[in-house]
Amino acid sequence: MKLSRRGFLGGVGAAAAGLVLGIHRASGRAVEVPADGELAPNAFVRIGSDGVATIVCARSEMGQGVRSSLHVLVADELGADLAKVQLVQGDGDPRYGNQDTDGSSSVRGDAFTMLRTLGATAREMLVAAAAHRWGVPAAKLVARDSAVHDERRKRSLAFGELVAEAAKLPVPKHVELRPFGELPHAGKDLPVRDAPDQVTGRATYAADVRLPGMLTAVVARPPALLGKAARFDAARARAIPGVRDVVELPAPSAPIQMQALGGVAVVADHTWAALRGRHALAVTWDGGPNAGYDSAAYREQLLVAVRAPGEVVRKVGDAEAALARAARRVEAEYVVPHLAHATMEPPAALARVDGDRCEVWACTQDPQGMQDEIGKALGIDKSHVTVHVTLLGGGFGRKSFPDFAVEAALLAKRAGVPVRVQWTREDDLQHSSYHTHSAQALVAGLDADGNVIAWRHRIAYPSISATFSADATRPSTGELSQGVLDMPLAVPDISVQTGAAAAHARIGWLRSVCNIQQAFAQQSFIAELAHATGRDPRDMLLRVLGPARALTAADQGVAKLPNYGLPLTTYPYDVGRLHHVIERVTDAAGWGTGGRALGLAAHRSFATYVAVVAQVGKGRRGEPRVEEAWIAADAGTVINPERVRSQLEGAFVFAASNTLHGAITYEGGAVVQRNFRDYRLLRMPEAPRAIHVELVASTAPPGGVGEPGVPPVAPAIANAWFALTGTRVRTLPFIT
Repeated sequence: MKLSRRGFLGGVGAAAAGLVLGIHRASGRAVEVPADGELAPNAFVRIGSDGVATIVCARSEMGQGVRSSLHVLVADELGADLAKVQLVQGDGDPRYGNQDTDGSSSVRGDAFTMLRTLGATAREMLVAAAAHRWGVPAAKLVARDSAVHDERRKRSLAFGELVAEAAKLPVPKHVELRPFGELPHAGKDLPVRDAPDQVTGRATYAADVRLPGMLTAVVARPPALLGKAARFDAARARAIPGVRDVVELPAPSAPIQMQALGGVAVVADHTWAALRGRHALAVTWDGGPNAGYDSAAYREQLLVAVRAPGEVVRKVGDAEAALARAARRVEAEYVVPHLAHATMEPPAALARVDGDRCEVWACTQDPQGMQDEIGKALGIDKSHVTVHVTLLGGGFGRKSFPDFAVEAALLAKRAGVPVRVQWTREDDLQHSSYHTHSAQALVAGLDADGNVIAWRHRIAYPSISATFSADATRPSTGELSQGVLDMPLAVPDISVQTGAAAAHARIGWLRSVCNIQQAFAQQSFIAELAHATGRDPRDMLLRVLGPARALTAADQGVAKLPNYGLPLTTYPYDVGRLHHVIERVTDAAGWGTGGRALGLAAHRSFATYVAVVAQVGKGRRGEPRVEEAWIAADAGTVINPERVRSQLEGAFVFAASNTLHGAITYEGGAVVQRNFRDYRLLRMPEAPRAIHVELVASTAPPGGVGEPGVPPVAPAIANAWFALTGTRVRTLPFIT
């Protein structure tokens, strides 16, 4: 399995033609199969004789707003009245292309054009039907408000009057898209579609789904990755009222990949009985190959790795020779610990198995990947696995893993009735996938005038690839392309090197992935260079980035720049856009006016350019407190500005939590942290009094949104803390 599973794939692929069959709401109620005479030119759009357009959302809604935005883009191209649009959540199905909701890819890449094409295809068929009926050229007609209009003759036909005739026409292979500025709703603030149900408790999450006769299970999982149960007291657990069964789940083999983690499950009438039964098991564990993992000791191993020459992955000129002749050297080391997603909703899945068929309701970011893994676990064809996607109470990459649903499927098969597996907060913090533990060492050579003439960056951390291949011991090209191989540097001599680092935990994707540690190190280091040379940090940042230009692989000193679905012809790395957000955010924050401790950082990820200024003060105990924040973002063409602003605000709070408090530590192969008391999130009194967001107007293709707001936050806070105290923080978190 390649690293691209997480989200380096660009877009959702081309839509397959065909009817919308068996689509389910989060509640599990099926939408009717389109009847004869209804128009269904592709798997995403169906228009009935009543004129109602049913549009499928094939991505997972976890607060980012896809269910408030994607269908509007389709409907605007169609010309539908939003009051006559019905949205349904798509099950896992290859007809929808890539459904993996991560990598900030729901709109960027091919998805933007594909979604518009879906609506335009239906529109052109309806317009062709009206043109045939009236005997006029289709070019003279316009579709809007769920009708086709002949404006010259002041007549119109509602969509419902045309679908039977339009359904008989061939599906056009090529369609014309409307100018984006003519779309009536896209690009404007849109209401949050699911908000009324969410605030009144009617929204359906995985733990809310109920089936007749269902049971509930919790699992005691091995504390160390790839461990297994040595002994447990099944009889004692079965003696708990309400407990129906105790099941030892299959132990995974290395590498872990997408397998369930194994352990011992307690199946019961309800959650409380299952939890009591699990406690009664009194499991003794065989820790397995990772039983000795200690993250404090591992940190020292990572630092040893970055203090020695490594494998060169980027080279411009001769950095070592330039460092040797430099008038001055500035050096720093940076460490970021393991981090957890800590979603508000712990994982849950309900499964029902009937012969060689399995039906699952789950809070998943990747329903097709879940189908694959359940099929393997049950020994059935993945096409016999139906995955209904519920709302997600946060995801951040954790719910791209299907392990919790595999557990439910295995237990449902054994029980012969539906089984819901419920993870607790402790389960999720101690048995999740985790952001990698990293160390980085940067050295810059300066000439007599304080100009940077050499740059060496050494990096070591366990790769996400190690989750899928035991041979992966260094960061992958995809991981290094998140702000290292593609970082603009106006420096004549550059060397980037990687050190070896074996994985002892399940390394996964966390919101903005390796941009987190790489932006923290680089943006902090540039601010350190500013201090060393007596320059303003903004001026030094712009100086190191160099002039406005579009980067090429040759500029970067690498063989090629991977595009992961974002071709450089469409998404060039435009340093001028990065300059612009830096200028906008510093202007908004009043940079240089004095009297406040401000820190600046900027980063490009997922084709979006973001700059952050943080203002920091001290709390009552002398700890850092973020008082105010400013964000400027150029995300290209924006579909729903309200959700983009919300995502950037949320990204700041998410990243500030990681910066100030976030650390998953291991002792004896097991995660130490258990709940929010020892894995702290930012609390209300710690939140900035205001987070100001400016979206830079742009006609560039859409970039990602959910993740790009995270990387600049940690270095902005660190740089502000230095401005306030003169103390440089190079190891996260700030507060331990």
